[in-house]
Amino acid sequence: MMIRTNIRKLALITGIGSVIAIRLWASPDTLQPSKISPIPAQANRTPDQLPEGFVYLVDVAPTIRQEVRYAGKHNFVGRPIKGYERATVILTTKAAKALAAVQAALQKASKGQWTLKVYDGYRPQRAVEDFWRWSQDATDQTMKAEFYPNIADKTTLFTQGYIGRKSGHSRGSTVDLTIVSIAEEHLPAQTRHAEGLSDTYIDMGSPFDLFDSISHYKSEKISAKAQEHRKYLRDLMVAHGFVPYAKEWWHFTLQDEPFPHTYFDFPVQ
Repeated sequence: MMIRTNIRKLALITGIGSVIAIRLWASPDTLQPSKISPIPAQANRTPDQLPEGFVYLVDVAPTIRQEVRYAGKHNFVGRPIKGYERATVILTTKAAKALAAVQAALQKASKGQWTLKVYDGYRPQRAVEDFWRWSQDATDQTMKAEFYPNIADKTTLFTQGYIGRKSGHSRGSTVDLTIVSIAEEHLPAQTRHAEGLSDTYIDMGSPFDLFDSISHYKSEKISAKAQEHRKYLRDLMVAHGFVPYAKEWWHFTLQDEPFPHTYFDFPVQ
């Protein structure tokens, strides 16, 4: 089974270069629509704080889950990253609307069983510089076991293409995300781990921000099920105008991004 509900098969019907339809096969009495609750409005947040052309994702697609890793401690650095003053996702208006369309397609295809979950969107340039400074401190290996266990010299995270001195995220139209099962997201972490589920809930073969070849889209180290899930996410994103990144299955950039040559540095707040 692809998820822990009674869905027996998820099939993609593809056309030339795009997804034409997504069909869920299940017994009518076992697959019931599920209503997804929107994220509550956040206090002390006004859209006019953002530069023109940017929006808070919650204002455009409130049902998309958010777990802004760089605003907290659960990331490869092990602390909040400079520039992330609030745990909220910001994107260009164009990218946010495209992502809302992805969410609508996913919700329709899964009858409300699945939802997108975003880990990062717009990233201030000061955060990128924070990553660089962290990489130069060889003594700081706090999160190595979880996020880069097979990389001896963390400065090579840049040369290997996992982190850049200039990030597409700083242009505002790049997003890191996965798909989660609504039925499973409410399970206690201990239960999920005991059942072999990662923080993505739906098996993608590796967790978000694991800097390793297993996170490459075409990695042969993952199960057939995980390969199907990665392809499903990739096909859905590509069908709505996003371009994937081969070394990170979770990373996508809007092809027709509005600021292709501008790297912003306003804080996430």
